[in-house]
Amino acid sequence: MRLAVNLGYMGLSTSQDMLTLATEADRLGYDSAWVAEAYGSDTVSFLSWIGARTERIGLGSAVMQIPGRTPAMTAMTAATLDHLSGGRFRLGLGVSGPQVSEGWHGVRFTKPLARTREYVEIVRQALSRQRVEYAGEHFTLPLPDGPGKALKLTIAPTQQNLPIYLAAVGPRNLELTGEIADGWLAIFFSPEHSGEIVESIATGRRAAGRGAEDDPLDGFDIVPTVPVVITDDLEAGAAAVAAYSALYIGGMGSKEKNFYNQLACRMGFEAEAARVQELFLAGRHRDAAEAVPFEFIDATALLGTPERIAERIGRYADAGVTTLAVSPFALTVEERIETLRVMSELVPTTSQEVPTP
Repeated sequence: MRLAVNLGYMGLSTSQDMLTLATEADRLGYDSAWVAEAYGSDTVSFLSWIGARTERIGLGSAVMQIPGRTPAMTAMTAATLDHLSGGRFRLGLGVSGPQVSEGWHGVRFTKPLARTREYVEIVRQALSRQRVEYAGEHFTLPLPDGPGKALKLTIAPTQQNLPIYLAAVGPRNLELTGEIADGWLAIFFSPEHSGEIVESIATGRRAAGRGAEDDPLDGFDIVPTVPVVITDDLEAGAAAVAAYSALYIGGMGSKEKNFYNQLACRMGFEAEAARVQELFLAGRHRDAAEAVPFEFIDATALLGTPERIAERIGRYADAGVTTLAVSPFALTVEERIETLRVMSELVPTTSQEVPTP
């Protein structure tokens, strides 16, 4: 199992802190560093900056928002980042949610699975330097009633097969991820509740004839972002993660459509998830955080002393995780660096291995 670091986005950390963590992870031998975007700092600018200041570590977008860029623009950006970094880029994509897609990007959040499938097909076509021609429900290239013509990317990525990851939560999204992607970016991953989730990915892999005959997940990268809090006080550790959990369970989406809330329900926390959402949508964010059950946080994070964390790490590998993305929860950058150091001792780092499409 490889180690990665999830740096989040500016606002949760300062830009300098993010760079400091990336360079330290590079020094420690971490496999990859992942950067997020919502409606503030973007992942591409940060990855360019981090890539210029690091030497070996892989650079991943977690995620580049599908509604925010045309597939051709994403292919151009991916090829450029891969070239500039010497073949270190991993392209993580996601449809975001209805609030951001429609409120920020002005793109209707309809048929996200079909849109994702078409988007990935066009990106792969462009990265392979074919002339891009596509006639789909959501994308048509070139437009049939104008002067446009089929074009091909004028530069090539350094990697022959640049890996594509998808952020997915629901069962159908997970099957699609297994079918068309090379890796999965997971959130709130609980090894104890992962059986059906990982099987959904395997189902998609089998349908596409991917992987080995006896192991459809062979060559597929499962990358959960896992909050890590090193502490002697479990309750304090859980409290450090609670606001983050409440934001997603309660506020990332409407009452009718919140994928993270639905995930918590599938894990058996239906009543608790409803309460967290009720409080969060009422503006009672602190109460919502306090309502997140310890059992949920402990199942989806690594809390406690290094000894307790070491005892629990093996369950991720047993559940099929191939890259563990550490999200260090601590107040100071020095404490976050210490978290990265401790995790590198608990999970021996290995050389970079990117999935083979």
